[in-house]
Amino acid sequence: MFWLNLLVILMYVSAATSISSRLFHQKGPQHKLAAVFAVIALTAHLYLLNTTILTEPGQDMSMTNVASLIAWLISLSMTLASFSLSSALLLPMVYGFSALVVLLQWTLPVHHIMFLQMQPALVSHVTIALLAYGCLTIAFLYALQLSYINYRLKHRQASLLHSSLPPLMRVESVLFKLLLIGTILLTLSLLSGFFFLDNMLAKNQAHKTVLSCIAWLVYVTVLIGHHRYGWRGKRVVASTIAGAILLTLAYFGSRFVKEVILGRF
Repeated sequence: MFWLNLLVILMYVSAATSISSRLFHQKGPQHKLAAVFAVIALTAHLYLLNTTILTEPGQDMSMTNVASLIAWLISLSMTLASFSLSSALLLPMVYGFSALVVLLQWTLPVHHIMFLQMQPALVSHVTIALLAYGCLTIAFLYALQLSYINYRLKHRQASLLHSSLPPLMRVESVLFKLLLIGTILLTLSLLSGFFFLDNMLAKNQAHKTVLSCIAWLVYVTVLIGHHRYGWRGKRVVASTIAGAILLTLAYFGSRFVKEVILGRF
């Protein structure tokens, strides 16, 4: 496992470095070299997830394992998206984050065994929740990119927006599509939780449910505001960031305290 973890981290860092080192170069980043590093990293990361999550007694859904799974999903999605939409500004951040998560997964071995095969409703809920969080996290990344491009344009630094960066309107279009898909998935996640699970409002789960519902309201408000009133720009970016923070607190806040901080003592 030592060499596998090390390989994943090195490949993600190499992919991030190969892009960021030539981010503002006239010819743009070395996409082919970065793609090779990324494919190796994603393949090795998937094998790592298989060995850490699919354990003998059940499924180890610890906070670090879940975070690693989400990081893999985001890295895979952004790598595939980069072939049709330039994501040079985002990929170093995505790969760097994945490398950091794998490092934490390696150095903070916490465990939370579940028996998902005995709870099909829970499997559906968890799967939809992970997809929703992954999709809305990618929307958060596109919101950051949108904000950056807007900033450059308003400060008349359009010359920096070379071919490695996508057009503003295209980024905005992708952002709203991701928000719509993510919000639909989040809606299904909440509904499946209320219908099939008994502990959504239990004492140890209530804060997660409340924060997720508030995040859902934020995303729905943004989508309605954009559709009916033409909201865009700073208001949309700020709301997308706020929603991502709320979901992160809902998904990982208490688990970080219980599994990582309290689990060390």
